[in-house]
Amino acid sequence: MLDAPNQTARPENAASDHPAVARGKTGILLANLGTPDDYSYWPMRRYLNEFLSDKRVIDYPSWKWQPLLQAIILTKRPFSSGKAYESIWNHDKGESPLMTITKDQAAKFRDVMVERFGDQVMVDFCMRYGNPSTKSKVREMVAAGCERILFFPLYPQYAGATSATANDEFFRALMKETWQPAARTIEPYFDHPAYVEALATSVEKAYAEAATKPDILVVSYHGMPLRYLMQGDPYHCQCQKTTRLLKERLGWQDTDIVTTFQSKFGPEDWLQPYTVEEVARLAEGGKKSIAVIAPAFSADCIETLEEINEEIKESFEHAGGEEFLYIPCLNDQEDHIKALAQVAAENLQGWLD
Repeated sequence: MLDAPNQTARPENAASDHPAVARGKTGILLANLGTPDDYSYWPMRRYLNEFLSDKRVIDYPSWKWQPLLQAIILTKRPFSSGKAYESIWNHDKGESPLMTITKDQAAKFRDVMVERFGDQVMVDFCMRYGNPSTKSKVREMVAAGCERILFFPLYPQYAGATSATANDEFFRALMKETWQPAARTIEPYFDHPAYVEALATSVEKAYAEAATKPDILVVSYHGMPLRYLMQGDPYHCQCQKTTRLLKERLGWQDTDIVTTFQSKFGPEDWLQPYTVEEVARLAEGGKKSIAVIAPAFSADCIETLEEINEEIKESFEHAGGEEFLYIPCLNDQEDHIKALAQVAAENLQGWLD
């Protein structure tokens, strides 16, 4: 656990035999999507079952979806997904890259926040799916004396299938607590100047180090069904604004950058253009050198390390592309951690100043 020193005391005006209780701290709980505990069949199946049973992710009626999920998808998909995870697994630490990176982010974020606020704050992280669970970390924070918790899903752009389901799980965890802390969730930070600056700096650094300057930057966001946009989800609009702000910060033209969406799942239409198809179209249109960045992901994971670097890269090269540059997520880079800390500090106003 990444916390401030435990502080206990007998409540003011309490009887002399009242036990000491831990109170007075403010918790900051970072949250990411999640990861299987291992890439073998049963851990993969448990993880996929939790993820694909989430109504925020797949909103089909249970009577229609669950038989298909349990009888067909979860019989086959753990094998293919397990192979994909194995190809990127951090074998030295026995965990996925997402877990390794999130741990590093939390540790560096804690250092910045403790430097600013001292032992008033307690910092930890959780996963929406898998371990460490949101429920377990909320329980630890309450037990350690957190009277307030700022819940911080690590998704710059808000979406029902990411930010909202993470918030749902946080509030479900609070429902289990006898003494609930005050709670806040952060605002989406897709247009925060510090976040945009960190993105732009990562692009400039990658372009400066590239042997061949890319002809175009593909800004690939995780996709969602088009229907969700029509129902009022702001994700698509926030992604478009992030791209526009990034383009303006870099001083580029519209022809230098394109927004796309990846990870389509199921038969219905999703947000377009699809990254895997767009990179092929670019290659066929004469763009022989491209760069790809994924701003919706705060940490490199299966969708970036495997999907972008393998499937999407293969689509580009098969269509005649020659130079493919993947620009890593912001991960635990110093300017990213400072941006997250600035977002947190702004959302802590009135609690900690």
